[in-house]
Amino acid sequence: MDIKTATALRRLRLVSAPEAVSFLLLLVCSVLKRTTDFNAVPVMGYVHAALFILYVIFWADAWNRTKWSAGTGILYFVLSVLPTGGFFAERKLKREAEDAVIASRARREGVVEAS
Repeated sequence: MDIKTATALRRLRLVSAPEAVSFLLLLVCSVLKRTTDFNAVPVMGYVHAALFILYVIFWADAWNRTKWSAGTGILYFVLSVLPTGGFFAERKLKREAEDAVIASRARREGVVEAS
């Protein structure tokens, strides 16, 4: 894995958890707006929108660089629209990055053939 691909995966991973947290906070603010006088929906709406847009941009870049299958690319997008999906995406991306580092080291040390 080259450095640009690793960076794209890292960016996607770093924005996935905050995007999930902002989605959950937006849901909480929405409930509070209906049940109390507290209205933070406009602020949380903007925060979540900005993080979601970043997630989609980073997702498209990562999909382009990693050459994921259609199923994998769509899975990461679907995880972005589920309330807790960003946490699962972050964990899966971390595992994928660790596997790529292990494979790269094995190739460098001549343990496996480079394909």
